[in-house]
Amino acid sequence: RPESKVFVLLGRTCFDGPLHKQQSMILVPRDSPGVKIIRPLAVFGEEGDHAEIVFDNVRVPKSNIILGEGCGFEIAQGRLGPGRIHHCMRSLGVAELALASMVDRSFRRKAFGQLLAEKDAVRMAIAEARIEITKCRQLCYLAAVVADERGFKAAKNHIAMIKIAAPRVALKVIDEAIQIHGAHGVSQDSKLAMMYMGMRTLRVADGPDMVHLLSIAKNEMTNRTGQFSAGALVSGINKNVAKYGKFAHVEGD
Repeated sequence: RPESKVFVLLGRTCFDGPLHKQQSMILVPRDSPGVKIIRPLAVFGEEGDHAEIVFDNVRVPKSNIILGEGCGFEIAQGRLGPGRIHHCMRSLGVAELALASMVDRSFRRKAFGQLLAEKDAVRMAIAEARIEITKCRQLCYLAAVVADERGFKAAKNHIAMIKIAAPRVALKVIDEAIQIHGAHGVSQDSKLAMMYMGMRTLRVADGPDMVHLLSIAKNEMTNRTGQFSAGALVSGINKNVAKYGKFAHVEGD
């Protein structure tokens, strides 16, 4: 954006020591010699606020380092927790808008002489959307409460779960809304297409789904309580394997 006069650069300023201490955040005035904006970056073909920027021998005062050298990762992580919850809150708001558009369209559009609102398939889609949004809202609230009361480190798993769930649900509701709107739903006369684009992008922003899924799985598997856990009790053991020794080559019980 032309009104952006200062850039915040996250870059590597140290090449030894702990990995999380090698990054720094530096304030770089836009008009600094060596700063060149190459092109805006488009998302789904739509240009936005992001850009490719070249920093060629750009020099700024050492005082432009934020918080201190090596604190870049710390600063980034400090905003990711609350930032992710905020993203999810907005995702649920977008899902609510998509649901509202489904209800509105169903009372304004007829198919084969009957309002869409009178068709069971449309009613079921509306009901499913409400259920999914409500479930996600509770998970988002839980993540926020744990973060408030126990800190963001303790809420890490809850935040990862809602960061996956909220955009997924929003996308699902938007997709259903587009189906109910038909071709109008993907046209410039409806906001649904732009909403879908934003929500799909959010599944990549602030950590892609796969990263959060791996984090959740790691936490779940780390909390395994041992041989006599509830999991072992439910899973069970076939004692005949040991008794008859016919499957000794098979690893595990």
